[in-house]
Amino acid sequence: METESEPYVRLASLRQLHQVMADMNTARSLADTLQTVADGVVTALGYELACVNLVRPDGDLVVAAFSGNPAAEALIAGRVGSRDSWERRLAMGETWGDLIFIPHTEGWILDDDDVPQWYTDGPAPRFEDEWHPSDRLFAPMYTPAAPGSGGACGELVGVLSVDRPRNGRRPGAWGREALQMYAFQAAIAITNARLRANMQRALVRLEREQQALRASEESFRQAFEYAPSGMAIAEMGGDQHGRILRTNDALCRLLGRPASAMRRYSFSDLVHPEDIGTLLRTSAEGGRAELRLGRRDGTYLWVSLRNSVVADAADGPRFLLTHVEDIEDRKRRELQLAHRASHDSLTGLPNSAELRSRLSARLCRRPQSTHPAVVDAMDSAFGQAAFDANGHGFDYRPSGAESLDGYDHHVHTAAPEDGRDDGAKGLAVLFCDLDGFKSINDRFGHNAGDAVLIEVARRLSRQVRDGDTVARLGGDEFVILADGLGRADAADLAVRLRNEIIQPIRAEGRAVRVGASFGIGWAHCGMTADEVLKSADERMYVEKRSRPKQHRRAG
Repeated sequence: METESEPYVRLASLRQLHQVMADMNTARSLADTLQTVADGVVTALGYELACVNLVRPDGDLVVAAFSGNPAAEALIAGRVGSRDSWERRLAMGETWGDLIFIPHTEGWILDDDDVPQWYTDGPAPRFEDEWHPSDRLFAPMYTPAAPGSGGACGELVGVLSVDRPRNGRRPGAWGREALQMYAFQAAIAITNARLRANMQRALVRLEREQQALRASEESFRQAFEYAPSGMAIAEMGGDQHGRILRTNDALCRLLGRPASAMRRYSFSDLVHPEDIGTLLRTSAEGGRAELRLGRRDGTYLWVSLRNSVVADAADGPRFLLTHVEDIEDRKRRELQLAHRASHDSLTGLPNSAELRSRLSARLCRRPQSTHPAVVDAMDSAFGQAAFDANGHGFDYRPSGAESLDGYDHHVHTAAPEDGRDDGAKGLAVLFCDLDGFKSINDRFGHNAGDAVLIEVARRLSRQVRDGDTVARLGGDEFVILADGLGRADAADLAVRLRNEIIQPIRAEGRAVRVGASFGIGWAHCGMTADEVLKSADERMYVEKRSRPKQHRRAG
């Protein structure tokens, strides 16, 4: 183009320049765009060499494309020059509009910096505008200025280095203007190519993330549907909080309810009434809990719930993912263990430790004699076991619920006064000792003795009210706790119990009889359980000694 007289430029040259600019704006990749920019300098602007120095993310400039000399390209392609060195170059020399020209007479000070270069030395110019091999011409490439910036340059994208004009002369006004406009268009093309490259990378990354998400969703679906234990997804927050959205087959089988029916419920509809507080705390905070869920047949099943709150970064908690595990067998074993720790293994009645615990709960003082084994077993069973007066069967109670047989809520206890029956009622403690039991053991063996103890326990339990306690203190001693009795009521109960005990008992194929001595003590606040039992024991011995020996048992 510089071989033509300015401003008379051939139309073919303009078409060639236009085609180059079109090519660099339609290149398929950033690398293609950079190479097209370098090639365009050579093919359309009349220079023998061109280099594109591209600004990297760290600010330094790398030789990203080269055109015109394969040997020079092999020498400097991919090499990096520091931003400081480039800033120094762009600040010195002659300014031709946006172009920077550093003549060979000044460029020697740049020979030792770290900017990649291919310059060679040569003879002095023969005429004023002759190009010298060590002349340097740079065309900075800036992004378009932002609106309202007053025409200031935008961000530096890179620098075009050009060398050896084909006509051997420094470019004139038209050549400078053309190179400056070309650098401006190249900056736009490179910026757009970078945006396209970033967009393509983002699209590839998005597609990979979507594929990973689809794979994750499928993995979750399979893990959810085919999990061996129950799984459920429930709403969290709003009017429909806790409503079940989805269940797997394992949970439907566990509760005996079809999936379509499960979606009509929330967990609060299914949980045992005593466990609703536990469920609400777990639902609000996540975590785990052990509680009872209702089955279709009306029974309740002990389960372990593990809740995970699935949250959205913007909207907060969205729903609960609940894992439901059947722990019915474990709870039964734990409660059976608690029952064995607090009950006599032979008769099934509450043992001495349990008796003292129940009695202490009715007194103002805290329990002093609770056996550690009972406490540990009851704590490990999650809830507390409640047993009837006969010592048979038990119900589930969650931790913190009411204690055994109604003795947890203290009511001030006052005993009826001695020698009077003024209608006052209190907690009667009947201490029972069997008469003649040792002789049965000695004559017929311990099996016969065990059979007698079992039958006596059954008869005692049969004669008391619901809510009364019959306990085996040890050996052939039994204790009955009967609340709300006056003195005459307690005496009548002792007579009924004695008459029941003295009836013949079948033991080892023969009929035997034992008698019974009763002492009646009264529990009142200020006493310990041991003091109450000792009082009843002493009265029993007084009663035993007051009757002739032949009247203590009926045969």
